[in-house]
Amino acid sequence: MASVLPITAIVLLLSITIAPLDPGTLVLFLFGAILLVGGMGLFTLGVDMSMIPMGEGVGSTISKHTRLIVPIAVYFLLGVLTTMAEPDLQVLSKQVSSINSAVLIITVAVGVGLFLVAATLRVRWGIPLRRLLLVLYFAVFALAFLAPGNFIPVSFDSGGVTTGPVTVPFIMSLGLGIASTRSDKNSASDSFGLISLCSIGPILCVLLLGIIYKPTEAAPSVGVVPDVSTTARAARYFVESFPTYLEEVATALLPVAGLFLIFQLLTRHFKRGQMLRIGAGLLYTYLGLVLFLCGVNVGFMPAGQLIGAAIAEGGAKWLLVPIGMLIGYYIVKAEPAVTVLTKQVEEVSNGSISQRAMGLAMSIGVCVSVGLAMVRVLTGLNIFWLLIPGYAVSLGLTFLVPSIFTGIAFDSGGVASGPMTATFLLPFAQGACQSLGGNMMTDAFGIVAMVAMTPLVTIQVMGLSSIIHHKLARRRLRSRMERVEDAVLYFD
Repeated sequence: MASVLPITAIVLLLSITIAPLDPGTLVLFLFGAILLVGGMGLFTLGVDMSMIPMGEGVGSTISKHTRLIVPIAVYFLLGVLTTMAEPDLQVLSKQVSSINSAVLIITVAVGVGLFLVAATLRVRWGIPLRRLLLVLYFAVFALAFLAPGNFIPVSFDSGGVTTGPVTVPFIMSLGLGIASTRSDKNSASDSFGLISLCSIGPILCVLLLGIIYKPTEAAPSVGVVPDVSTTARAARYFVESFPTYLEEVATALLPVAGLFLIFQLLTRHFKRGQMLRIGAGLLYTYLGLVLFLCGVNVGFMPAGQLIGAAIAEGGAKWLLVPIGMLIGYYIVKAEPAVTVLTKQVEEVSNGSISQRAMGLAMSIGVCVSVGLAMVRVLTGLNIFWLLIPGYAVSLGLTFLVPSIFTGIAFDSGGVASGPMTATFLLPFAQGACQSLGGNMMTDAFGIVAMVAMTPLVTIQVMGLSSIIHHKLARRRLRSRMERVEDAVLYFD
């Protein structure tokens, strides 16, 4: 309720002031908000019971295998299968009509599979994350200068949407499981970073696809706003949409569940009671994701598109920037994977990095990113003018903060750009861009990439400020101790 109510209140306020919505669209949005509350609750409970224990068990057991070919094959297969059915990727692939959806999905899935292998080997061998990030982002921007201009925003967006509600909990817990087999002091910090590397793989692969595939034109596909005249028709529209998401989420979870079942039959890692709990958790996760995705796709997507168009058509187009920033600040709280990440960070850091501090840093980051994305929609600013300085600053900060903050920051970028971004913020930008007559492929697309970039800076700035704070605190304590020693010497 705390995550969903703020964004619901903002949309309601906009709908009765500067961006009026027709009653049918507003009813769809409110129905969607109700489904979001139930879906997020069930999903979070299910992840705690099933996905996290599964990932830790698989990671700790497979990483102990002496023959390297076994973990490489398992991790590649996990990355490909989970990504191919990721709901966020399905949404993005349908919005780029010039490339066949299956080709785009397979390209992205292979990228995640390859880089999940690289990420797990990094944890296993203790390779510093900073070193890999510097090399890989240099390769990303080098390829970006060779790729067709229309495909650059889509390529960076694909890196954000692949790490969604299905892949994030499993991949994060997989990292914890692999890191638990090491006993050195950096094992906890090295458990983070898998998501960040899995986000880079799709960017590189889609850029290569753009260079090799060379379609004549990258064209967007804008969603059609349904015509809903009564509340009964709105309810029927949701009921008619449920089978689609029941099938979509089953397709997403079955590969993970199937591979886990094979793992359990071969290793007998979990006891009967644990298996029953995992089974119940998977059921909660399934029902939660169905409710959540049905709510955001059916209820939130039309509202986002119409609100963006209404603000852009008004007399004060500049309002897109502050309104976008306000929506961005609160919408990240409703991302299901964000809750999983912030909770796991607090547990791994023994409370030194709190959920509240993480949530605040991510909200500020997304707030800034959506504001910058709206500036691009209004001005047509090339995305390179924002991405290159943003990644330069974030990579520079890796030399100033502890490695755990680097891993958490680059993971948080992939987590923040989830289904809420793909189904509300992207249609919001598309609606505004279409009304302004801009190029949707270069101006509207790229908002997911912006949402994935800014948390890299804000989380690391949070880490830098905590270091400065601790140094100042130690200096004050040392000064007090010196005064006490002086007083003791005086009385002696």
